[in-house]
Amino acid sequence: MDAVGYFHVSAAFLVPGVVLASWIDLRYHKVPNWLNLFIILSGFTAQAVFHGWMGLWQGLLGMLLGFGLLIIPWLMHAMGAGDVKLMAGIGVWLGPALTLRAFCVGAILAGAIAVVMIVLGRRLWQAYFNMSLIMTKLKSFKTAFSEFGSVKVLQSTSQLLPYGVPLSIGALVVMFSQGANWWMF
Repeated sequence: MDAVGYFHVSAAFLVPGVVLASWIDLRYHKVPNWLNLFIILSGFTAQAVFHGWMGLWQGLLGMLLGFGLLIIPWLMHAMGAGDVKLMAGIGVWLGPALTLRAFCVGAILAGAIAVVMIVLGRRLWQAYFNMSLIMTKLKSFKTAFSEFGSVKVLQSTSQLLPYGVPLSIGALVVMFSQGANWWMF
């Protein structure tokens, strides 16, 4: 089947899925499992219908890449598991190449949003302290994967960025720019 049809199905399922994930993450600081499962299963279904076995393979590779990009930060207690599963679900829909692009766009966007939050919230000293704490956390393997300097610890003193929001925006930017043939590589 054609790429235009797949794009329309992606717009009908992935777009509302990631928009809902962003809203829930922004409001409740979590992305629910039922939503991540819906994104994953609908992605595999669309891949199979439009691209057959090759689509399922690309969806699996995208899911593994999306999961792999964020599993280490999760193991280090730097983010929630819902964000990891959301990126895996995005990967099913986008495949590995576009998943990597979506992750990069989302990470850059997350950094920019974090800087704006710090500046507007006048939290420069708190951000400096948090970065120092994170650097201390990363000095040893024992502390790197401990609760020391974790999101749970920092949330009481910091304004946290729900990472599902920039990940979702990154996925949408990549999806729509791919649909418009803006990507050159």
